[in-house]
Amino acid sequence: MRRESRPAKRVAIIGGGTVGSGVYQALERNGTLLSGRLGTRLEVNRVVVRDPDKKRNIAFPREILHTGWRAAVEDRETDIVVELIGGTTTAREVVEHALRLGKPVVTANKALLSDHGESLFALARRSNAGLHYEASVAGGIPIIKVLREGLAGNRILGMYGILNGTCNYILTRMERAELDFDHALRQAQRKGYAEADPTLDVDGLDAMHKAGILASLASGMWVPPASIHVEGIRAITRKDIEFAARLGYRIKLLASIRPEDGFFPDEASGEGRLQVSVCPTLISEDHPLATIHGVDNAVWLVGDVVGELLFSGPGAGREATASAVLADLIDATRNQAPPTERFGTGGSLRAWDEMDSEYFIRLRVADRPGTMAAVAGVLSRAGIGISSIIQPEQHGGSGETTLILMVHDAPNRIITGALDRIGELPVVKSPPMSLRVEHFEALERTRNRDRGSVDAEPDREERSP
Repeated sequence: MRRESRPAKRVAIIGGGTVGSGVYQALERNGTLLSGRLGTRLEVNRVVVRDPDKKRNIAFPREILHTGWRAAVEDRETDIVVELIGGTTTAREVVEHALRLGKPVVTANKALLSDHGESLFALARRSNAGLHYEASVAGGIPIIKVLREGLAGNRILGMYGILNGTCNYILTRMERAELDFDHALRQAQRKGYAEADPTLDVDGLDAMHKAGILASLASGMWVPPASIHVEGIRAITRKDIEFAARLGYRIKLLASIRPEDGFFPDEASGEGRLQVSVCPTLISEDHPLATIHGVDNAVWLVGDVVGELLFSGPGAGREATASAVLADLIDATRNQAPPTERFGTGGSLRAWDEMDSEYFIRLRVADRPGTMAAVAGVLSRAGIGISSIIQPEQHGGSGETTLILMVHDAPNRIITGALDRIGELPVVKSPPMSLRVEHFEALERTRNRDRGSVDAEPDREERSP
């Protein structure tokens, strides 16, 4: 059944780059389809660019190209503003100005939301204007809508994500093609998966922004970037990936959002603590997240009602991001997804130093008697147990060897202190390298506890006599 036609909704796209052009193309391609589903047309009335004469991959109609964002936002014919310029300065001005005018905003800007989301959502509520941001996390995976709507009746017991396609591609190439980090990075740059300056990606900052958005949405407590522990993947070597595989693990840049003791912070009681981190992590090769390769993203979560869910797919790129922007445009046109995000003051964030972790440790040491005893002595005095040791056979008479240790759970500050002391040992020839190991055991215990009473007494279908 065709819906009754309504006046067209006019869209101003601020930014005509890769994503902006993808959104415009998608609207042109699927305009008739969207019109039939919405009962109204979505028309692009302005595309704001720095240089209208610049050659682009697609040819925007000359009459819709403009250089002033303020005029585009204030245009009485502009119904919805799409911010796609990135950054946190001009983009913030654009979003704030549109919201103050009561116009819904669609953005793919994770850095802006991570740094200023709390104030932007408050402004959206005061202005009764929607702030839509599906494209800010995990590209084409609709994880924001899932958390806000599909899982609104669940407590999220834990959420883990591979949120940066560049890093996942590099680690995949290091594993499958046996490349070192620099070679894999150059491949990513040649393919357009990594920028000329890859800092935001390979140092974990992009994934940090996304993890903060997801953690805030899932917990109802605003999680600022400064509270998130971040490590990148520059220090990962081909040998680390090889030894991890021998132990039954893969290395992924993992965003971890974990409520302490299985409970997210509660605004009413002020209780509960949240743990949020982004760092390279060893994951068992049989875990679903270990199967995510290339530029794909994934989010694995557990709800207390629904159980385990895995979402995976393209996390970046013109088409994936454009798809998410289109979904937000549809919601904005339908006046759906109002700005309901309210971030409470209850609960707290647990410091990285307090968190317990197992670790993979790589050492370059002197190949002589007493070396292992010296290293083990430091760990023993710190109360850290060793679960396994790998010492590959050496050839060539260099007098040095690689030592791989897997150690049991210990607070991160204890691990860090022990590694500092190990690095000072005369037998250790370079700074120790360490990676977290994630078994998801705390999550498993929480899930079993919450389901224990149900599993013990399964429901029986009532039958009529």
